[in-house]
Amino acid sequence: MAETSEEVAVLVQRVVKDITNAFRRNPHIDEIGLIPCPEARYNRSPIVLVENKLGVESWCVKFLLPYVHNKLLLYRTRKQWLNKDELIDVTCTLLLLNPDFTTAWNVRKELILSGTLSPIKDLHLGKLALTKFPKSPETWIHRRWVLQQLSQETSLPSSVAKGNLGPVPVERTQRIIQEEMEVCGEAAGRYPSNYNAWSHRIWVLQNVAKLDLKVLLDELSSTKHWASMHVSDHSGFHYRQFLLKSLISQTAMGASVLQQNSLKNEPKDEEATVSTEEPRINLTQLLEEEVEFCTDLINSYPGHETLWCHRRHVFYLQHHLNGRYPPSVAHLSPADCSGGALNDLHLVPASPQLSQAMEVDGLNDSNKQGYSQETKRLKRTPAPDSLGLEMEHRFINQVLSTCRNVEQARYANAYRKWLVTLSQ
Repeated sequence: MAETSEEVAVLVQRVVKDITNAFRRNPHIDEIGLIPCPEARYNRSPIVLVENKLGVESWCVKFLLPYVHNKLLLYRTRKQWLNKDELIDVTCTLLLLNPDFTTAWNVRKELILSGTLSPIKDLHLGKLALTKFPKSPETWIHRRWVLQQLSQETSLPSSVAKGNLGPVPVERTQRIIQEEMEVCGEAAGRYPSNYNAWSHRIWVLQNVAKLDLKVLLDELSSTKHWASMHVSDHSGFHYRQFLLKSLISQTAMGASVLQQNSLKNEPKDEEATVSTEEPRINLTQLLEEEVEFCTDLINSYPGHETLWCHRRHVFYLQHHLNGRYPPSVAHLSPADCSGGALNDLHLVPASPQLSQAMEVDGLNDSNKQGYSQETKRLKRTPAPDSLGLEMEHRFINQVLSTCRNVEQARYANAYRKWLVTLSQ
């Protein structure tokens, strides 16, 4: 084993070279990890590549990490010069071992902006780092920065834009979205309640997918199995709440645009309308299915607060759709969902139809004097609300009559109290 500084330098340089060569031999490496090995054996390389898995023997990390860390700091303070290839290799090795070293990511940002480094390669490096450090905040931050660069390809050098970004923007965007969803899903599975992964997933939907209805529906469907396997993950269920609220918001916006166009009586090409038509969404059915999904999970996995908080949120959205509450926003306070991992609440504007139903009480039209104020209230009172409350109370009674879990009973009683305050 190396002891002197010269021996350490030779050892580390060889290891860094071995890592670089491993990526050249197999550009499809999809996971990294440490191999428990307290001492060097058989005078062989500590870098092990099996199929698409890259392993680093643990004994060499105590030499490797301080060396590349110090080498990069010397470069940043202009006490040592490194060429572009050396910078790429050193930062790659450093970030695989410590992805929260901001200076290394900043150096790679400079390399990307100069056209030396492909942004696609940095996405791959970040994906590998997340297999070992799935919660690394600096890795997620850098990933968003790279995605912003890809969305602004005109600001990148032509060599990078032509060589790595692909010819069709729509196909490239779809491919990026799919890749990011997979990366977030893997990271969320490796670390419970991974706030950083789910927040990044929301960011991708907002800034890359632009809250596309089809993408939102696909995400709601694809995360259903994941949620059923992680019933205590507040972040995962908050993501489903975000999807539901976004679907309500986007549907309402679409209805508003259609209404404005119809009022203007603008002629439209029917063929163009059909080709660009958004998928039709039955919001009421969507929320009912989510309640049924939550019911199955609560019955199958008693005593999980996350499930009761999620049910509370979905039921609130149902009432919003029925016009029971002010339609300007559908909004849950953090106190409504104690223990929730995320409080990034999404405002949901009401559709014109909902707004119209809520304005009946405030009308003072002389042409409608035959209607009393009470009659107007009765006309606008949505029957589904009463039915929904009754069904929820039945569900609570059924849970309390059959459960033997103390926590389950406590959450059920808390939910019933919340329903009582909601109906007052």
